[in-house]
Amino acid sequence: MRSLRAAQTFRSLLSARPLHGAASPAAAAAAAGSRWCAPLVPPPRLPPPSPRVMPAGVAGAVSFSLTFATVAAAEAKAKERPPTDLLPQNVVLYQYQACPFCNKVRAFLDYHDIPYKVVEVNPLSKKEIKWSDYKKVPILTVDGEQLVDSSDIINILQRRIRPDDELTNEEEAKWRRWVDEHLVHMLSPNIYRTTSEALESFDYIAQHGNFSFTERFAVKYAGAAAMYMVSKKLKKKYNITDERASLYDAANTWVEALNGREFLGGSKPNLADLAVFGVLRPIRYLRAGKDMVENTQIGEWYQRMENAVGEPSRIQE
Repeated sequence: MRSLRAAQTFRSLLSARPLHGAASPAAAAAAAGSRWCAPLVPPPRLPPPSPRVMPAGVAGAVSFSLTFATVAAAEAKAKERPPTDLLPQNVVLYQYQACPFCNKVRAFLDYHDIPYKVVEVNPLSKKEIKWSDYKKVPILTVDGEQLVDSSDIINILQRRIRPDDELTNEEEAKWRRWVDEHLVHMLSPNIYRTTSEALESFDYIAQHGNFSFTERFAVKYAGAAAMYMVSKKLKKKYNITDERASLYDAANTWVEALNGREFLGGSKPNLADLAVFGVLRPIRYLRAGKDMVENTQIGEWYQRMENAVGEPSRIQE
């Protein structure tokens, strides 16, 4: 009975949901690379500089061109920060670090450079959201107003910061639905595909989640075991025969939708780009995410998205 209850608890916490809010995280870990020091070698002798000096006019033109190119490149990658008078204030995100739906909201906030604080919710006790009638994450508060459901949160914020823009077009809306109704369901069967992958995922969840020391140990091992079993049921539920093949198919489907464009939004990301990026970000540096990038064409788009979204706008406390 205890084993069954534990499995049910972890399933409710960690399996992907068809809803846009999530009661469960899907893990992502940033891979750590080793650094090697090269032996010190004396630099080669260089010939003396030429006595010729670049004419002042040419030098000025070159300097201006380099400066202009640098500024233009910076502007091309600049975040889409809203006007100051429309910038949401006192933004607090209640989340699980590895939750794909929470990562959708974070991608939107980061891309638009909206400062926000984070409250990491303990998925066992959920004491951090006892004040709310809504018992899933993400929950976003803006000046004390509660917003729930990741897609609804993004829609509301988009209307507030871009009141004169059309909220979404048909293509954008189609692919946002695809993220919530299809792509997100490819994650759990892949990151919990084997016992070693389940442990890898829960190691990240345990390290970055809001757990006590004893909870961290239990979550890593009991959670990994429970979700390994649950992932098999999810495969059957979503008619998945080969986990990796289904993930690769989804990634290739998205690349085909881009149709040669840098982003689905054209020269800059739209809400569908941010949704796909947000959902994939938790798994990018897990084994499943690495395999996805190595075996599909999604890597270049993902790198462009990382550059466009830039550094988090989270307020560190």
